[in-house]
Parts: sequence; structure tokens; C-alpha cells
Amino acid sequence: MTLYEFLVLIHVLAAILGMGPGFVMTFIVDRAKTMTELRLGFELRRRIHIFIMIGATLLLVTGLGMALLNTRLLSQGWYIVSLILFVAIIAAGPLLLAPLMKPIKAMLLSSDGEVIPDAYKPLAKKLFIVEHLTNILIIIIIVLMILKPF
Repeated sequence: MTLYEFLVLIHVLAAILGMGPGFVMTFIVDRAKTMTELRLGFELRRRIHIFIMIGATLLLVTGLGMALLNTRLLSQGWYIVSLILFVAIIAAGPLLLAPLMKPIKAMLLSSDGEVIPDAYKPLAKKLFIVEHLTNILIIIIIVLMILKPF
């Protein structure tokens, strides 16, 4: 196995194991009926996010590594677009998702009792929209990498 083939293998595994779990993040908490369920759901999301961060790092490193070994990739439109979309997804974490999570985290810590506050639903809706958009971008990247249309 060449170094390039090894990077491809790690890249594919990172996509499956690292990005795959991100597709279920919203569904973990969308049916919570109590604050206990909601807190548990967000704790599971936090743990899953660790896999996503590791996967994203591996994807970026292996993707750039493959381009260093095969510089022809740097002239391929699908590769450049995929890289730009991936950087946008990574940037969405601190720029969009973290600020949307901040009031939800505060609510999870400060809310007493089992009733989910009314303020949660609009906050979660905004968060989930951004998460769904990042998932769509991931699907676009996967399609670009499989089809290599340009």
C-alpha cells in the first residue's frame, strides 16, 4: 500500500466515522419531552461531537496530504470546491453553531424542574437549521468526490 492509498483509506474512514454521526445530531434531542431527556440528549451530542472533530481534522489533513502527493488535485475544480465547502463547514462551528448553542447550554444549566422552557424551541430551531445546512454541504462534498464532475 502506497502512502497515497493509505491517506485515501484514512480519508474514507474519517468521513464515515467522523462525519456520519453528525447526521443524527438533531434527532438525538428533537423528541425530548423533559429537561432530563434534553440534558441527556445534549450530553450525547457533546460526546458525538468529539468524533466529528477528530474526523474533520483527519479529513482536512489527509485531503491536503493527498494534494501534496498528487498536485494535479489542486487543478481539479471538484477538489477546490470541496475544500472551500469543507473550510466553510469547519468555520460554521465557532462562527455560527457555538453562538447558537450558548443560550441553549445556559438554559440546560439554569432550568429547574422537568418542563422544557418555551424559549428552547426557537433557539433549537435556529441551531438545527444551521446543522442541516452543514449536512447538506457534506453531502455535496461527498457527491463531488465520487463523481468528480469538473
